[in-house]
Amino acid sequence: MEEWNQQEWEKHINENEVSAFYLYTPMCGTCAVASKMMEVIENVVPNIPIGKANINYLEQVAYDYKVESVPCLLISRNGKVEEKVYAFQSVQHLYAKLKN
Repeated sequence: MEEWNQQEWEKHINENEVSAFYLYTPMCGTCAVASKMMEVIENVVPNIPIGKANINYLEQVAYDYKVESVPCLLISRNGKVEEKVYAFQSVQHLYAKLKN
């Protein structure tokens, strides 16, 4: 998964029907588990662009999308963020959210 900045995220929102942005912090234990799940997801849905970023460096993204906690997966559809996923329950759960 590539590290994206805010401009790359916004580019993917506008250029793709579906895209996702995984937000984390490096010292978060739950984020470490979620990161492993996201690596699997990236391989299962190669046609959906998925980026990641340390939220500590993207304050404006956190503000713009009202990110409440990490890990957070922003899912955009047709140019608009439609969903924020905070509960990374399972790979199957995340897969269903992205393919929905």
